[in-house]
Amino acid sequence: ARALRAESAAYDVVLMLGPMYHLPSRADRLAALGEACRVARPGGLVAVAAISRFASLFDGLTREFLFDPEFQEVVVTDLESGCHQNPRERKGWFTTAYFHLAADLRAEAEEAGLRVTDVFGVEGLAGWLPHLADRWDTEDGRRTILDAARAVETEPSLQGLSAHLLLIAHAP
Repeated sequence: ARALRAESAAYDVVLMLGPMYHLPSRADRLAALGEACRVARPGGLVAVAAISRFASLFDGLTREFLFDPEFQEVVVTDLESGCHQNPRERKGWFTTAYFHLAADLRAEAEEAGLRVTDVFGVEGLAGWLPHLADRWDTEDGRRTILDAARAVETEPSLQGLSAHLLLIAHAP
């Protein structure tokens, strides 16, 4: 992702569905975003997925990891710096990663030269509520869940409720 072999302005659409959270170094993330910008044609769409800074906190509550003092330490670091670690490689815990605040994801994309359209919280609160799975299986239930997510997806004060963020941008 940091050194694509593609020619400049080669693609109408560039999808970054992983590099932003698997590159803990800011310099590496900026390089990957810069490459996405470079290989997109002028005006081309660039979609960037990221993990929310609050994902481990909410995941820890949902799966009850947060009651483990070691996981609590992981979450404190995540919230302070975004640098997620699983130092003892505990099974079921996420690997080394970077977790974004929506505003920081936007700032990194802009610094890399992208014109950001918006950042969206993908799941909203519903993503943390496993008892809604049966509701997803019905048309009315799915519509209600999606409507709830859409109601908060661009609200900065609520975007952190989503485990994942999606940035939509265009190459200059």
